[in-house]
Amino acid sequence: MSKAYNIAVIGGDGTGPEVAAEGVKVLKAAAAKFDFKLDFTDFDYGGDRYIRTNEVLPESAASELEQFDSIFLGAIGHPDVKPGILEKGILLKLRFELDQYINLRPVKLFPGVETPVMGKGPEEIDYVVVRENSGGIYTGTGGFSMKGTENEVAVQSMVYTYHQVARCLKYAFEYTRKRGRRNTLGLVGKTNVLTYVFDLWERVFNEMGEADYSDIRRDYYHVDATCMWMIKNPEWFDVLVTGNMFGDIITDLGAMTQGGMGIAAGGNINPEGVSMFEPIGGSAPKYTGQNVINPLAAICAGAMMLDELGETEAAIAIEKCVADVTANKLKSLAAGRMGYRTTEVGDLVAEGL
Repeated sequence: MSKAYNIAVIGGDGTGPEVAAEGVKVLKAAAAKFDFKLDFTDFDYGGDRYIRTNEVLPESAASELEQFDSIFLGAIGHPDVKPGILEKGILLKLRFELDQYINLRPVKLFPGVETPVMGKGPEEIDYVVVRENSGGIYTGTGGFSMKGTENEVAVQSMVYTYHQVARCLKYAFEYTRKRGRRNTLGLVGKTNVLTYVFDLWERVFNEMGEADYSDIRRDYYHVDATCMWMIKNPEWFDVLVTGNMFGDIITDLGAMTQGGMGIAAGGNINPEGVSMFEPIGGSAPKYTGQNVINPLAAICAGAMMLDELGETEAAIAIEKCVADVTANKLKSLAAGRMGYRTTEVGDLVAEGL
């Protein structure tokens, strides 16, 4: 009997529902080919709902979404809603309440896609960043004193617990082993300046590696050097693991080296619970309803979701079809310049399966 998965779909704002629809189209084609079942349930969380109800998320949202096998997201961000309201109220809230403590960001240059990194191609740009997603400086530990005066003090602290660090590193080691490419895990930090936080990261990294992952080579890179090497020698990398803030920065740099946000996909992962997968490019509201936006990042996010669910063969097949489309079909990744409509790009990948 084939397996069945219940998937929550949050189309969101702007072009989010359009790219999510193409992702779902490809997922359905993959399910038919590889003999598993996907049941999709739509949720209307986003800017239009907030404007209509003045509620970002219902109190029951996280508990409802916990009942699903995974979450597939289009994009969040509405031009008529103040920046931060939806992002914090939906994306960050769900990440924390569902304990999605891993942000997984492949940096993969597909054939036929232009990169601004001169002399590098798909063989050189193919690595993955594991970003700790639940702690660090983004969690809001801090505050103001004497705000609005010339003596104002603002403090925001980078705080990590052993538990947060250890579970992130364990995931990174296991992922490196599963990936099986170069069996190299690089810790990205700043041990020469952030001497307390990254002392903890480095100690746990080496203790865990020596005890349980002797087959995995361990490297350490300062974050500033990492940014240089991502441009100069991206072929050095296999899997990188880092904290929340550094991960945020280097993954956006990595996305540009792989051809831009229109091809970059990511996952917010709880290995023991429900995870959420999304394209990285944002809602692009100026293209809403024009059928010109590039859906490949959403399609790649769907492939990531299948891999996390254990349908790895289907995930690999989708990636191969995307590679064929970028190499042989599209003129560009840019909205309106692909040579195909949004729905036609989805058709190309689905038909390729």
